[in-house]
Amino acid sequence: MIRPHVLLSVAVSVDGYIDDRGAERFPLSNAEDFDHVDRLRAESDAILVGAETIRRDNPRLLVNDPGRRAARVAAGRPEYPLKVTVTRSGDLAPDLNFWHHGGEKRVYTTDSGFPVASVALAGLASVAALGPAVDFAALLDDLGALGIGRLMVEGGGHVHTAFLAAGLADEIRMAVAPMLIGQAAAPRFVRPAAFPGGPARRFHLDGVEVLGDVAVLRYFPKRSGAS
Repeated sequence: MIRPHVLLSVAVSVDGYIDDRGAERFPLSNAEDFDHVDRLRAESDAILVGAETIRRDNPRLLVNDPGRRAARVAAGRPEYPLKVTVTRSGDLAPDLNFWHHGGEKRVYTTDSGFPVASVALAGLASVAALGPAVDFAALLDDLGALGIGRLMVEGGGHVHTAFLAAGLADEIRMAVAPMLIGQAAAPRFVRPAAFPGGPARRFHLDGVEVLGDVAVLRYFPKRSGAS
């Protein structure tokens, strides 16, 4: 079975934070970067965010450019990528924006979370159980069986950490914003974990693109950066 190509997409401050400690989402990106992310969404078969991100940010997670949506339809693809989320508890409110915009939705959860999510999201999303814990390799196997060839993962930190710790990320798109957040308790791109190869492992840097005042770095973590 062929698993999807997994692209992790994240915007960080120069000091490595993805948000501040405020109640509202802190704007790290600029208009050029948002448009680039929209293009990557349009090129993807599915977009994944964690349940924590859905609860905190209440995103719609759409392809916003109508020309890109039209191009998807003209190519015989759904207007919007499949929207995917992951939750251990299955506790997701049915009134969140995620369920009421865009196309099909799929929820991955645990055996214990399955009945909770199935009831709460009846008619809004398909729900699949991955066992006693969330198994991200099994998640990718299931998406591959559904015909998903390219998966864009937009966070949050727990989800990005899980993909990287399991060695399942093929590519990282990191937009670095020219600012410092400096709040010790603010969320970072990844949490502490035992990553493959440890700190001696250097990723392959494929390129750097300037989008206004944001630098976008493209890494391939499964390739070595050493010459």
